[in-house]
Amino acid sequence: MSRRTLTDARWARIEGHLPGRDGLPGRSGADNRLFVDAVLWLARTASPWRDLPPEFGKWTGVHARFRRWAVAGVWERLFNELSTDPDFEYVLIDSTICKAHADATGARGGLGLRASDARAAA
Repeated sequence: MSRRTLTDARWARIEGHLPGRDGLPGRSGADNRLFVDAVLWLARTASPWRDLPPEFGKWTGVHARFRRWAVAGVWERLFNELSTDPDFEYVLIDSTICKAHADATGARGGLGLRASDARAAA
């Protein structure tokens, strides 16, 4: 891949909270940063696991590791740690990105009264 999703500053912020670091018991992760980049790529593109680019490794291995981390609560701990100091850099909600479903707009006949409602009102 030509660029990473995580900047060096953001990686430094989460690196100490991930399993598989040197000095911890158990197997160390081959490349935690590449793995987290793969998960962020999947989240950003909303692609299925099988469409993961080969630069991130085999999709089956990435999926298995993602699942292990989910069961172990790694993602939840990471979220809780990062949510103590929120960064609202990317929070933007306005009418240009919010869409209502067609049913919410009163399409197909609008908000008129049904025959049964008209009888009840009379």
